[in-house]
Amino acid sequence: MVYIVGAGPGAADLITVRGQKLLKEADVIIYAGSLVNPELLQDAKAGCQIFDSAKMTLEQVIAEIEKACRDGKMVVRLHTGDPCLYGAIREQMDEMDRRKIPYEICPGVSSFCGAAAALEMEYTLPGVSQSVIITRMAGRTPVPERESIRSFGAHQASMVIFLSTGLLKELEQELLAGGYGPDTPAAIVYRATWPDEKKLLCTVSTLAETAEREQIRKTALIIVGQAVAQNHYERSKLYDPAFTTEYRKGEDA
Repeated sequence: MVYIVGAGPGAADLITVRGQKLLKEADVIIYAGSLVNPELLQDAKAGCQIFDSAKMTLEQVIAEIEKACRDGKMVVRLHTGDPCLYGAIREQMDEMDRRKIPYEICPGVSSFCGAAAALEMEYTLPGVSQSVIITRMAGRTPVPERESIRSFGAHQASMVIFLSTGLLKELEQELLAGGYGPDTPAAIVYRATWPDEKKLLCTVSTLAETAEREQIRKTALIIVGQAVAQNHYERSKLYDPAFTTEYRKGEDA
């Protein structure tokens, strides 16, 4: 059996209870070495084989999975954050399907949740933004034109931008062209929840300048939108004394 496990955003204690249990039981662990906290591997049992997928191709990963399953071993494929976001798991699952290798997914805490926690912010503030756009700049991996930063900017929603720290000048231009003003609140969160985490508040027009000043060139999330500033939001109806819910009658009802 193969378990695709989300390792969480960085801090070793932010893996799920289920994920930690699977790590302790695994005979083989294949982990995303450039991103997963190596402290998590301390839970591996004696004799567990450990492979760093940062140095492997898809074919090599699948070969090790197939060999382990043929030998009756349990495999954990350990991905950073939650594997459903930029985890390249679909191609792995398709290869396992072709080989009739059974697998399950154990979700994890995404880094965009870790970044919000670091900033003590809420992405979905009433009266400010009720949507979160998770996207990336086009780089060596292209992005469909219909999903460009510029096109998403028209919504003025909270935006979380992955894998784009090396393209901040271009990102600024795309955000401005999409409709975000130059003074729109923004933040850069470097290695959210790791011991060396950095959180930097800035604006859309100062993203590149801020990252350069702090020498941040990778492993950071960019958050854009009025929710970053957390000002002038409306009170939630859910906890309004006058609001009637299934469980509570409003005072003025």
